[in-house]
Amino acid sequence: MRVLLISSNTEQFTMPVLPMGLAGVAAALKKAGHEVSLLNLMIQDDSHQLIKEAIQDFKPELIGISVRNIDDQSRENPRFLLEPVREVVTSCRAFSAAPIVLGGAGYTIFPRSALHYLGADLGIRGEGEQALIRLIDRLQRHADITEVPGLFVPRRGAKKPAEAIKNLDEFPLPGPEHISIPPTWKGQQIWVPLQTRRGCPMQCSYCSTPAIEGKMLRRRTPDLVVEAISRFVAAGFPHFYFVDNTFNLPPAYAKELCDRLIARHLDIKWRCILYPWKVDEELVEKMARAGCIEVALGFESGSPKILRSLGKKFLPKEVRRIAELLHKYGIQRMGFLMFGAPGETQDTVLESLAFADSLNLEAMKITTGIRIYPDTLLAQTALQEGVITPATNLLFPTFYLAPGLEPWLSETVASWLQSHPHWHG
Repeated sequence: MRVLLISSNTEQFTMPVLPMGLAGVAAALKKAGHEVSLLNLMIQDDSHQLIKEAIQDFKPELIGISVRNIDDQSRENPRFLLEPVREVVTSCRAFSAAPIVLGGAGYTIFPRSALHYLGADLGIRGEGEQALIRLIDRLQRHADITEVPGLFVPRRGAKKPAEAIKNLDEFPLPGPEHISIPPTWKGQQIWVPLQTRRGCPMQCSYCSTPAIEGKMLRRRTPDLVVEAISRFVAAGFPHFYFVDNTFNLPPAYAKELCDRLIARHLDIKWRCILYPWKVDEELVEKMARAGCIEVALGFESGSPKILRSLGKKFLPKEVRRIAELLHKYGIQRMGFLMFGAPGETQDTVLESLAFADSLNLEAMKITTGIRIYPDTLLAQTALQEGVITPATNLLFPTFYLAPGLEPWLSETVASWLQSHPHWHG
């Protein structure tokens, strides 16, 4: 089957992002024997015209649209990002009668409401590689498509829950042949996103990752990851961003991956996200030798009370120890504070600010208010406290902020940002 895959994301919150998740779906479809064309709408002037040309040239029998972001997670000035995606759906309908299937991380969090809002024909919740191949197989055999796990149909929902891929190695990591660099990116430093693990068992009270990837942690074979990296290096891409939510978990896997990278002498630079727990000096030393130059350290709070509220498994002293280790080995550190959790007070805010300041990190990111996602402990708390009701459509940006903090919180954070040039809101 001829399948046109469209990356609808045009946002750059911190850096331009290559649609590697969709590229992985493309690689899986090609391995299964299908013809695939991938269209990246990032930084394109006329999406409507590009879609028209892609459909007229390729004549797809199925169109898949990836939905990465629902909003920008800003409480004070939220931007809802699905309107441009709805325009993409409209453009596809104008030039093709092929079924339109939604997927991606953003869609997976809101499979029913996003499908209704965007007006597509179908939606796949969860990992797309396996599910889309199954859907195509049933379409070609004229079989019942509702038997596909995770497939949502308008007004009917899903007959079967999504199924996680147990063995990630069954589906190839995308290579440089699966990506295209927009013309406006020429000359920029491109950081290639790579995911070596899926799933997160941490159960942070606010996090959407378990809904997107499941709670069961699954890993790719390190040698296959390094081989994929080597192909990108050979194609002129030496910078990588490991988008695993917890690069250091499990520690043995992280160390093995670093060992494989060190042994290959690939001369790469990379970034990752560390959960500040179970990080020892051996791991940090291996990360530095393997090419790690920057870490996102998501500790979210410097108050033990709030860390418990958020469901974290670490204390501030552990964050400090890890931050010092990273500094010792020359790895840049970006910290994150998130204010407004249940139980947050002016005292815990000031405690967190003072703690973050004492770490002397190279960069800090601060957010006020926490985006409420379905099926999280935070959503349950918000419901119990009357912040939301059972009828609240969380597809539209909705935030939790502990009572009694405003306007003091905004004013306090603004003052700290002004006096700390390397901190950002």
